[in-house]
Amino acid sequence: MNELAQHTYELFGLRLTQPQLKAFSMYEKELLDWNTRYSLTAIREPEKIQIKHFLDSLSCLSVMAGSCMERVIDIGTGAGFPGVPIKIVDPNIHLTLVDSVRKKTGFCEHVVRKLDLDNVEVIQGRAEILGNRPEHRQQYDWALARAVAVLTVLLEYLLPLVRVGGYVLAMKGEGIHSEVHNAEHAMRVLGGHMREIVQVFLPGVAEDRYLVIVDKVAATPPGYPRRIGVPMRKPL
Repeated sequence: MNELAQHTYELFGLRLTQPQLKAFSMYEKELLDWNTRYSLTAIREPEKIQIKHFLDSLSCLSVMAGSCMERVIDIGTGAGFPGVPIKIVDPNIHLTLVDSVRKKTGFCEHVVRKLDLDNVEVIQGRAEILGNRPEHRQQYDWALARAVAVLTVLLEYLLPLVRVGGYVLAMKGEGIHSEVHNAEHAMRVLGGHMREIVQVFLPGVAEDRYLVIVDKVAATPPGYPRRIGVPMRKPL
C-alpha cells in the first residue's frame, strides 16, 4: 500500500495516514476474499484494485475538495466504489451506499463493519424509489455514480437526490462529450446545470476517464424520477 499512498499524493494532493493505509489493505483483502465466492468485480489483481478501484475513487476528491460534503450518496455502488474509499480518506462525511443487488450491499455492510466506519448507511434499493422519498429527496450535498448508466438516464437517478446548491458527480469514460450534449435537455428539466468535465489520469491505465460535475441550480419538478425502469426505457 505504500505505492498507493505515493500515487495518491502525487496525483490528487492527498497523503494517506497509516490507519488509512491499513483500512485500504483490509478493504483489498476482503474484496479478494469475497470475489472467490461472489462476482463482485472483474478486477482481481491487487495492483489493479489499488489503481482502478481505490485511486479511481479517490480522484473524486480532486473536484469535491473545498465544497460542503456533509451528506454524500453513492448510487450503484457495487463493492463500495467510489463511496467507501472517499469515506476512508474523509471520515467526517455521512455516506449512503445504494445498490439493487443484495450480494453487493451485503459486501458493503461487511466492509463497513470490518473497517469500523461510522455514519454509513447501506441500502438495497433503486434510485427511482429513493428519489421520491422525503428522507432522501433533495437531501444530499453530492450524489455520485460510477459506470451506472448513460448520463441522460443517470441525471434522472441523481439530481432528485441533491439539494439546490449541491452537485452530481458522474465517473465516465470514452464518449462523454457526446453524452453531455445529449443530456442537455435532461439537465434543464431536472434542475441541473453543467459545471465542468475533468479528465483523470491513472498510472498504467490507457482508457479515458472523466469526472462530470453538474450543479443543482433548481428544485427537481414533482414526477421525477419516474417509475422503476422508465428512465432507462424512455430517457429524457
